[in-house]
Amino acid sequence: MKTELEKMLSGELYDASDEQLTAMRMKARELFVSYNATSYADNDQRKALLKQLLGECTDRIDIQAPFYCDYGSNIYAGDNLFINFNCIILDCAKVTFGNNVALAPNVQIYAAYHPVIASERIKGPELAAPVTIGNNVWIGGGAIICPGVTIGDNTTIGAGSVVTKDIPANVIAAGNPCRVIRQIES
Repeated sequence: MKTELEKMLSGELYDASDEQLTAMRMKARELFVSYNATSYADNDQRKALLKQLLGECTDRIDIQAPFYCDYGSNIYAGDNLFINFNCIILDCAKVTFGNNVALAPNVQIYAAYHPVIASERIKGPELAAPVTIGNNVWIGGGAIICPGVTIGDNTTIGAGSVVTKDIPANVIAAGNPCRVIRQIES
């Protein structure tokens, strides 16, 4: 029988109130609260906290406080990741960032979601789907990336966009819902 963590990571309905999942979220909250309270000048402590919080990251990572996440352990950061102020990542499934990714302030990435049928939703179980962001991607301020989305390499997502479907490589995309505006040179 699968654990609730295994169900969560495999995209099945899961119970977020499970003891193991609750403990994992509490650990993440303790770490990001410490991270958010650490002086920006204390680079060594900030990096040490990120290495404890995230599933994977290099030394070339810069996350501006405040930063929030559900588990942290499901966030895999490529080299040279920059996340600006007040970003939120609900990493109930794997959230992967390629190299040289930049997030403007207030970007929200949601791997978590709920059943759309009310009778199922009120029973409590949740769902999650991975989010993948390619190399050299820039995501504009206030953008929302929805569960299950992949954003291709070298792509720019405009500020305020709501990304509900995959966006290919080498494009500028914007809007609600987000759509390709034009191709760009890579």
